[in-house]
Amino acid sequence: MFNKIFPFLHLGALLAVLVYAVVSLLRGNVARFALILLLLAVYYIVLLHPAVKKEVARRRGADS
Repeated sequence: MFNKIFPFLHLGALLAVLVYAVVSLLRGNVARFALILLLLAVYYIVLLHPAVKKEVARRRGADS
């Protein structure tokens, strides 16, 4: 059951961090906004992108 809930919690946390970055930008803290976006981009590239590519390849292989 946790395997089904975890992706939604993870997505919610990522969206919350993104909202926090936008709020920081609106308050005039450009440096904090840039740092959060940079760290989110690194997190995606290092951790999430390889898994996304594997899942896409797996699903394309299952369709053929």
